[in-house]
Amino acid sequence: MGMPVFIELLKQISMITNHEESILTSLRKITRAIDLYSHQLSRAYNLTAPQIGCLRYLLKSGARSPGEIAKEMHLSQATITGILDRLEARKLVERTRSKSDRRKVIVEMSEEGMRIVESAPSPLQERFARKLAELPEENQAVIDTILGQVVTMMEAEKLDAAPVLQAGSILDGPGKPA
Repeated sequence: MGMPVFIELLKQISMITNHEESILTSLRKITRAIDLYSHQLSRAYNLTAPQIGCLRYLLKSGARSPGEIAKEMHLSQATITGILDRLEARKLVERTRSKSDRRKVIVEMSEEGMRIVESAPSPLQERFARKLAELPEENQAVIDTILGQVVTMMEAEKLDAAPVLQAGSILDGPGKPA
């Protein structure tokens, strides 16, 4: 069911107010902008936003365990495993066993991974990041608070959420391509 049909259905069921319709339209536009940017990244670099985010984290922090990467990116272990599988298949990262504890896996970025991530754009839309940074700190805090409330209202607190923009179906749970 497309978003316009969904909005019409909600109007009929709950008598949406002008604010509710405007909010739903804004959410739809945000989702569409994220989707378009994610597709641009994918076409230009053959990487998804979470993959770029993972590479950027490894560039910044050095070798890490998959669990540390998952925690930092606010993603499940299964989702990170899928991301790392795809990055490793492209030889952008390498997984090795820890020398001190053979049970532990360490992820390191390859030279090719470093080359690509240093040339890749921010996974956050540059224009959005720049405009957000131009806002006074109090406005940024208000946006953060209100978006947190929206997440709570949508009962989405437990969904995987990397600190990078990526579109996808809400049904794309752990283990789905990212």
